[in-house]
Amino acid sequence: MNFTNKTIWITGASSGIGKSIALEISKLDIGAKLILSSRNEAALNKVKNECVNSENIRVLPLDLEKYSTLKPKVSEALALFGSVDILFNNGGISQRSYAKYTSVDVDKRIMDINYLGTIALTKALLPHFITKNEGCFVITSSIVGKVGTPLRSSYAASKHALHGFFDSLRAEIYKHNIQITIACPGFVQTNVSINALTGDGTPQNKMDTATKNGLTSENFAKKLLPSVKKEKQEVYIGGFKEVLAVYLKRFTPNLLSKIIRKSAVT
Repeated sequence: MNFTNKTIWITGASSGIGKSIALEISKLDIGAKLILSSRNEAALNKVKNECVNSENIRVLPLDLEKYSTLKPKVSEALALFGSVDILFNNGGISQRSYAKYTSVDVDKRIMDINYLGTIALTKALLPHFITKNEGCFVITSSIVGKVGTPLRSSYAASKHALHGFFDSLRAEIYKHNIQITIACPGFVQTNVSINALTGDGTPQNKMDTATKNGLTSENFAKKLLPSVKKEKQEVYIGGFKEVLAVYLKRFTPNLLSKIIRKSAVT
C-alpha cells in the first residue's frame, strides 16, 4: 500500500490526529488527493489551507452520530474525485466518568459516534472497494480498545467493538484485496480529554495530565503512515508503559489488573 496518486478520505480531520494525518500526507507531495471530514466545516477549511497542495483537497462535512445520513455522504465523496482509495476512520469522542455515574444516554451517544458511525461509513464505502477489488480502511482505535481502564468504560467498549467488527470484516473481504489496519494510540496531545463526555453528557473541559504529556499528534501520524504502507493489521503507538500494557493483558492479565487499579490514569 502506498499513498501516491491515491484519494484519501479522513474523518475527524478538523483537529488532533486527523489533522496531523492530513498535514503529513500533504507534505509528501506525491499527488495524493484528500477529502477532509468532521462536523466543523470552518475548522476543516483551516486545515485545508495549512496543507501543501491545497488544490488537491476537498472538504466534506459530516456527523458520525447521524449515521443514517452517511450513505449519501459516500456518494458525495466519490463525486469529488471519482474514487476513494483509503478511508481513515478517525472521528470519535472519549469519556471521563465512572460507569456507575454515567447515564445510559451517554453510553449510547459514545457507541453511536465511535462504533455505529464508523461502521456505517465503512459499510457505505465497502461496495466501492469491492467493485475496484482494492482499498484500505484505517481505524483509529486506542490502547483502551485492548485494555479497559477506569473512567472510560463506554469509550473502551466502543473501541473494543471496533476490533471485533474489523477483525471479522478483514476475514470476509480478504479475497477482494482490501486492507484493514487498526491503530491503537496511547496518550496523544489532542483535545480528546477536553471534549470527553462526563457522566451527564457535558464535556470535561480540561486536559488530562497524561494526555498533556503524551505523544504529539504529528509524531503519531509520522509513526502511523509507515505501518499503513507495510499493511500491518494492528499497530500500537504510544509510550512504553501504554504499549507494554497490551502485552501484559495478553500474557499476565492478573498482574495488569493490579497495576491498573493502583495507577493514575487521568
